[in-house]
Amino acid sequence: MALTARIVVGPMRFDDVAAVHEIERLSFQTPWPADAFEQELRGNRLARYLVARAGDRVVGFAGVWLMVDEAHVTTFGVHPDWRRQGIGRQLLLKLAELSVTIGARRMTLEVRVSNQAAQALYRQFGFEIAGRRHRYYTDDGEDALIMTTPDLADPALRALVDAERRRLAG
Repeated sequence: MALTARIVVGPMRFDDVAAVHEIERLSFQTPWPADAFEQELRGNRLARYLVARAGDRVVGFAGVWLMVDEAHVTTFGVHPDWRRQGIGRQLLLKLAELSVTIGARRMTLEVRVSNQAAQALYRQFGFEIAGRRHRYYTDDGEDALIMTTPDLADPALRALVDAERRRLAG
């Protein structure tokens, strides 16, 4: 699908859950259940979830948990019809900004070893491989790479994020 609508990233709402779950279902071998998102929105005070909208349509989503001083990216997805159009970059930029706002010093995540596209996106935002979780994914036993950013206040990382913000602004 051609990117014809302006993408707006904002907080996930309860009425977004069905669309988010559909993106999960289309994107992942073992999607989160829809009620997991509802429970997170309702009861996890350490969690923050975002959606990317094209008009009224949810086309992507992402979430973090604040764990001590780390913003752990728990979930991240873009609808298959909307991939490779900068939506993931916008979501990751907003996650980085949100992470600073909620008091995180760094961001962490796990990503499938086979997901080269996601790894490349994360590297553009300063994520580096910090380790490996063997047989992390229960659906097929694939390993996960642990990726983390340097300190979010690091001038080099701030320069990367600022450059991305300017690039996305036009």
